[in-house]
Amino acid sequence: MSTHFSPFSKEELLPKPEVLEIEKQKSNLYIGIPKEISLEEKRVCLTPNAVAAFVNQGHQIVIETGAGEQTNFTDKDYSDAGAKIAYSNKDVFECNIILKVEPPTLQEIELMNSQCTLISALQLKTQKKEYFEAIAKKRITAIAFDFMKDEHGIYPIVKSLSEIAGIASVLIASDLLNKDNDGNGWLFGNISGVPPIEVVIIGAGTVGEFAARSAIGLGASVKVFDNSISKLRTLKNNVGHQVYTSTIQPKTLQKALQRCHVAIGAVRGKNRSPILVTEDMIELMRDGSVIVDVSIDRGGCFETSEITTHSKPIFRKHNVIHYCVPNIPSRYARTASLSISNIITPFLLNIGEDGGFENAVRFDKSLQRGMYYYKGILTHKSVADWFNIPYRDIGLLFF
Repeated sequence: MSTHFSPFSKEELLPKPEVLEIEKQKSNLYIGIPKEISLEEKRVCLTPNAVAAFVNQGHQIVIETGAGEQTNFTDKDYSDAGAKIAYSNKDVFECNIILKVEPPTLQEIELMNSQCTLISALQLKTQKKEYFEAIAKKRITAIAFDFMKDEHGIYPIVKSLSEIAGIASVLIASDLLNKDNDGNGWLFGNISGVPPIEVVIIGAGTVGEFAARSAIGLGASVKVFDNSISKLRTLKNNVGHQVYTSTIQPKTLQKALQRCHVAIGAVRGKNRSPILVTEDMIELMRDGSVIVDVSIDRGGCFETSEITTHSKPIFRKHNVIHYCVPNIPSRYARTASLSISNIITPFLLNIGEDGGFENAVRFDKSLQRGMYYYKGILTHKSVADWFNIPYRDIGLLFF
């Protein structure tokens, strides 16, 4: 007599109750956008079209009057899109999500509700410890554009603004070379019978790559210097053009600088950008040549660089024109605002779909990576190391 063998136990064969997936409860967001008060900051985080997308999903947007005027978005544009126009920044800071381009001032933090969520740039190297103490005191949850990283390991807002800065650096240099701006009257472009403009780019990251693309597109002869062979190789492949590349060797770099019409600094350092071009090298550059130091927000990579502003952007030293404005994308406020808005909008809409910030942050790794404070608790190691403040691992706060 044979016995039938079953791979399942008696209990496993019994019918089970049906388990239905529980739908996520959508959450309505209450977002405040104050007018930027930082010096010469012209950008805004959401465009009117983005506001309309939020309002159509049932979210509320409160925007301070005049917040978009430097980007040529009027209060009427925002009102027509469904936003509420606030005539006092206090009304804006009462929202439970605050959206800014620049980091808030201490006075603005004081106006925020306790336990609200702040989404803005951080600019860690320019902050003081008092900023973080104020965030902790208000038990604010803070997310930095600088730290937001997607599933591909890319910092989308940082990369986008770097692309703008790279393209802009070439356009600015082109403008400064013309005679009306006290330049020597050189024109970008490969004109028949005239040698092309020579451009030296120091740094082969995103800024360097997009500066190279733009300069080549205008017909310039381009040389790119960086100490990373892999970055130089990537730039060469991405640009799709036989561009000259070299590691940074003082004699080779000096020779290139002596011949060039434009030098662009696009080097980032962990703390301060390294000074790669000495004053002696700059003294040997052509009279009337142009330096655009995109690295100036990290101290600059030219020894003669000093911070300038959009209203007074240039100075001359050794008869070389220096442009050292730290916030280049703000010069192109409309493009930069569209770029930020296009990245932030789906990010925030997903938070609403996931049932609000508390639910979203448990599972969204990008959100966790971008966060540096959770309800007043420091969660980012870079901030902790820079200011010697105790921090907690974000994962331990949820699991």
